[in-house]
Amino acid sequence: MSTKEINRLEILEKVKTKRMTQRVAAEILKLSTRQVKRLVKAYREQGAVGLVSKRRGKPSNNQITQELKQKVVDALYRSYADFGPTLAQEKMAEREGLKISVSSVRKIMIEEGLWKPKKTKRSKIHQLRERRACFGELVQIDGSPHDWFEGRSPKCTLIAFIDDATGAVLGLRFVKSESFFSYAQAAEEYFSHYGKPVAYYSDKNSIFKVNQASNSKTDALTQFSRAMLELGIEVICAESPQAKGRVERLFETLQDRLPKDMRLAGINDLEKGNAYLPTFMQNFNKRFAVKPRSTVNAHRPLAASDQLARILTWQEDRVLSRNLTLQYRHTIYQIKTDRPSYTLKNAPVKICEDASGQVFILYKDKPLDYTIYHRQVKQALVISSKDIASVLDRKPQVHKPAPDHPWRKGFATPLSLSSANKGDIST
Repeated sequence: MSTKEINRLEILEKVKTKRMTQRVAAEILKLSTRQVKRLVKAYREQGAVGLVSKRRGKPSNNQITQELKQKVVDALYRSYADFGPTLAQEKMAEREGLKISVSSVRKIMIEEGLWKPKKTKRSKIHQLRERRACFGELVQIDGSPHDWFEGRSPKCTLIAFIDDATGAVLGLRFVKSESFFSYAQAAEEYFSHYGKPVAYYSDKNSIFKVNQASNSKTDALTQFSRAMLELGIEVICAESPQAKGRVERLFETLQDRLPKDMRLAGINDLEKGNAYLPTFMQNFNKRFAVKPRSTVNAHRPLAASDQLARILTWQEDRVLSRNLTLQYRHTIYQIKTDRPSYTLKNAPVKICEDASGQVFILYKDKPLDYTIYHRQVKQALVISSKDIASVLDRKPQVHKPAPDHPWRKGFATPLSLSSANKGDIST
């Protein structure tokens, strides 16, 4: 007998010996009075055996049919062998029309050796931080380098924007590597859809925080922080990965789901991947996003003074020499002007470089004409550790002919010695 049946036996024994009424027994057992009467009758006629479930040892009425189980097994081996049970169940319901629970899929995958039950890890206790109340009040941002296309395309980085209040993914973009321009382009797409958030929450990457500021510039800003400051957006850096756990957990989910979704959709390169991401975000948010505590949208629209084409550029300050020249990235620029040269001598100017490499020189927010006076010999590059792979990937690789190249097909007919002696190109 089960523990539940033993407890019933004790209660029904009291009812049988008139120490408890059937109504009180029904309240304790959380059954109807009619059901208690049936149990009392069975107990009097058969004893304790009458309280044992008659369904014990028999197959469940709700078990899946052998035909449905075979269809699930075939689908798993055909397309979803390396999927997790939850994702496999979703895709089979969406693409195959198979209606089956996640637990049943997990049980079948364990029987077939496609899934190993995971031991529950002892979780570390971190102080919980309550979600922000308003949509757009705090947006967590980060990038994750990963083999997103499973070898069908070179490894790249996925930049993600996730709202803290709702858990909704508000921006995804594949880029070659993390850089100021990659985050600037992703932020520009974000602004066009939602407007300006109150704050961005990031890690201590050198893109967001100056980690080795000189003594003379203790309040120095990175290019990204400077651009966001001009737009009125605060950049906050987390002390630890756990502090921005929402975006960290997002990448764990994306690294499992997104590559498999793109494999099923036949997406094999970065351009098609970026075109697919809006559809993926819509389906992802429909499943995982929650409602915020407040209905207030904290996003602000872009103002007329928010000139993104100028703000989202790499900017550095320079001072013109008496000859109206300046140096930037091993190149000397000569300013062209119709005014006397002394009017611009020692004038502070700002150099702006966009993502395409085009350079603008501004004086009092107005562009100056210039020519390239001299370009120095290329020197050793100073790059961060995250950019080493992208720089090395730009090196020219040895060209390999395509599999269908005529050189790989050989000659239509074998060459004879007589033809070879006549100066054939193969000799």
